[in-house]
Amino acid sequence: MKTNITLKLDAELVREARILAAAEGTSVSRLLADRLEALIRQKKAYDVARRREIARLRRGLDLGWTPPKSRDELHER
Repeated sequence: MKTNITLKLDAELVREARILAAAEGTSVSRLLADRLEALIRQKKAYDVARRREIARLRRGLDLGWTPPKSRDELHER
């Protein structure tokens, strides 16, 4: 389902948008809809990646290191 919206834009911006849309072979409406959809997809992808990386940080990274049992073991040659 599509919904109409009303925007108040500077006349020069509208003129430039019409030129850009014509150069891309589309309408200003389609141009704006496409850019808005891309912006929202990018934001959602960022949020998903951010949550995934925060979860990884919380789990930590096992480096397989175990501390030596005593000071002598540490300085053993």
